[in-house]
Amino acid sequence: MLERLGYRADLVANGLEAVDAVRRMPYDVVLTDLQMPELEGLGAMRQIRSDHPEGRRPRIVALTANTIEEDGEESLAAGMDDYLSKPLKKDKLEAALGRARRLEALAPQEAARPRR
Repeated sequence: MLERLGYRADLVANGLEAVDAVRRMPYDVVLTDLQMPELEGLGAMRQIRSDHPEGRRPRIVALTANTIEEDGEESLAAGMDDYLSKPLKKDKLEAALGRARRLEALAPQEAARPRR
């Protein structure tokens, strides 16, 4: 679905691999299942957020099989930037991706700012 929308995606098998991937390469968006082996989605999100300063970290979108609205609200309260319920619907995925910004677009602006 991501490829059909014009995005390139990297896949990992668990939360630890997700954290490692974000450490090695900048990503604009991380889609993370809340229930993953090794390190669950909220734990991976917390580690990614602690590794990267505000404005330089990817937008983290939780994926949940639970369709109860409270589950999504709990994800947001825990620090996720957005959430999607499964099964994914193309229009919802597009909307979530549209709320993200490209990290490399920040670099020229930051370089132009005086350091204090």
